[in-house]
Amino acid sequence: MSFSDLFDSGEHRRNLGHFAAIANMATVDGELNAEETKLLKRFAVKLDIDETEYVDIVENARRYPINPPNNSEKRLERLHDLFRMIFVDHTIDDHERFLIEKYAIGLGFSAERAKVLIERSIQIFQGGIDFDDYLYLLDKKN
Repeated sequence: MSFSDLFDSGEHRRNLGHFAAIANMATVDGELNAEETKLLKRFAVKLDIDETEYVDIVENARRYPINPPNNSEKRLERLHDLFRMIFVDHTIDDHERFLIEKYAIGLGFSAERAKVLIERSIQIFQGGIDFDDYLYLLDKKN
């Protein structure tokens, strides 16, 4: 096994864990609706999740651990992905908020930083923006 194979498998494990977090967020309020399914399929392509993995993850999302990325921009991108799934129905409920706080901490943010990011993200997502604007607004000082 080459060094690059080791890197690829580690990256794929991180992607599996991230996809599981997204799937868990999608199923937290019950069955998947059409919009959630559509977005999950797009994330599966983005994260190189095959059909067998997709089915297993959607059915058993809690079995997959969070494997946080090493850099802060990638962690913010993962948080952004989770918010995209939460806001597919344009609302965030108490259980989704509880889960997003756990995921943010699992991604490596301190509890205090997670709360700030989540509050700002909720404000931002109520308007629906892309990732570049999301990064800009999170880094913007009041």
